[in-house]
Amino acid sequence: MKIHEYQAKQLLRDAQVAVPRSIVARSADEASAAFTELGGSFAVVKAQIHAGGRGKGTIKDNDAQHGVQLVKSAEEAAQVAAALLGKELVTIQTGPAGKLVNQVLVEEGCDIARELYLGIVLDRASAKPVLMMSSEGGTEIEEVAEHSPEKIFKESFDPAEGPQSFQVRKLCKKLGIEGKAVRSTEKFIKGLCKVYTELDCSMAEINPLVLTGAGDMIALDCKISFDENALFRHPELVELRDISEEEPDEVQAANAGLSYVKLDGNIGCLVNGAGLAMSTMDIIKLHGGDPANFLDVGGGANVDQVTEAFRILLGDPKVKGVLVNIFGGIMRCTTIANAVVEAYKSIGFNLPLVVRLEGTEVEEGRKILANSGIDIIIAEGLTDAAKKIVAAAG
Repeated sequence: MKIHEYQAKQLLRDAQVAVPRSIVARSADEASAAFTELGGSFAVVKAQIHAGGRGKGTIKDNDAQHGVQLVKSAEEAAQVAAALLGKELVTIQTGPAGKLVNQVLVEEGCDIARELYLGIVLDRASAKPVLMMSSEGGTEIEEVAEHSPEKIFKESFDPAEGPQSFQVRKLCKKLGIEGKAVRSTEKFIKGLCKVYTELDCSMAEINPLVLTGAGDMIALDCKISFDENALFRHPELVELRDISEEEPDEVQAANAGLSYVKLDGNIGCLVNGAGLAMSTMDIIKLHGGDPANFLDVGGGANVDQVTEAFRILLGDPKVKGVLVNIFGGIMRCTTIANAVVEAYKSIGFNLPLVVRLEGTEVEEGRKILANSGIDIIIAEGLTDAAKKIVAAAG
């Protein structure tokens, strides 16, 4: 689960991790009042969306308006906020459609001496969180990893103990951080690592991490995401979820207990099991098709869930055909067959439908489909199914 920058910074603030003073504004008047309340000679107005690259991003159909802008008066803050709010911001991560800006963050100015990068993710090889730092703050870390990997320094740490002081000093030496700044860096890093572990984060990223002229470390930007499997332990974090930032079909699927990710292709996929779903997408690509989604109905889906899955697939205007690929282990092929028939009766569809069934009660399931009167293309095996749906979807 992702959250906004202003929400992430509040979590850091609560954990005594240094962040600039800032105020969320949802109108031009609120942005103007926020600038006045912060009281500095300048501030920064930042669009709040679930995407990176906001500083270089621009408002759709208006390249002059960027997602992050420096302002020097309350009037200017109001003007920038008015230009951002209610508009779609297009960044390298949003795609051409952009994302709607519903709020901005007005943040006090900062005395920047250096910009660094700091991130924490789980390293599956070592089964520990890994702390990453780089001198290339303000730059996409993917670009640094591709072109200058030697500028990224890493330290794994025990989540129960956090990073040790010697590890922080080692990173500081590599980055040329000296004197008072070392103590400030250690306090910042240990605080952020505590947030990462205690809140079950999947990623915590500070970019840029700013070293001020006074030698203090401050999070100028912050991006945090959480492991959704651990959210039952953090009901307070669930309240931070912004549904408007998520794909509506994915929200609808989650509410029905389905695992769904929307893609850009034209072949809808309804599969049971994440591994089989990935294999199905791969083989569709292998035979020249393009999957429109990842959709795993799981091993215990009922007729209602499968019907809802069809409703989601058929609601995508890009979908030109649907492939149902079921291996009946826990899931019975008869359940899927009945669900296909019920979905046809309740919502109807006139797209090509290819069904491949194997496993538990497969013969009974095939009979249900054969006797349904529905125009269904039956496939024998995964390769046959992929070839038939690619051909049928054009």
